[in-house]
Amino acid sequence: MMDRLEQLKQFIGKEFTQSPSPFMKWLNPVILSAEEGQLEFQYIIRQEWLNPVGNLHGGITAAIIDDIIGATMYSLNEGSFMTTINNVIDYFSAAKENDIIVAETKIIKRGKQFVNAQCEIWNADKTRLIARGTSNLFKINN
Repeated sequence: MMDRLEQLKQFIGKEFTQSPSPFMKWLNPVILSAEEGQLEFQYIIRQEWLNPVGNLHGGITAAIIDDIIGATMYSLNEGSFMTTINNVIDYFSAAKENDIIVAETKIIKRGKQFVNAQCEIWNADKTRLIARGTSNLFKINN
């Protein structure tokens, strides 16, 4: 069976249609890069992702951060499932419908039971930081 990281790498430049997560399929990311513990996904902001003033909704931003950090844990090919304990998000700037945004992750600390991971969301050319989130995750042995 193909390892999870190799599965992600097969979709570089394409929509990740093979996600085991129905929610990720709804977000519909394009994978830009995939390394162990480090992913870069691209999204196009859809109309239903907006708040009443026409900006990317903070809850969708949080959902993207939570979802791609989950995929980052998936890329580690571990036998245990990682559950999110908390998310802390700082919002820096707005994004609009049809904007392309890029989310990139990295692992800050990888312990035996806990992992601390970060996600930054940028505009398409990475000149403007939209949000940064950090999560603590806990290993659940299946």
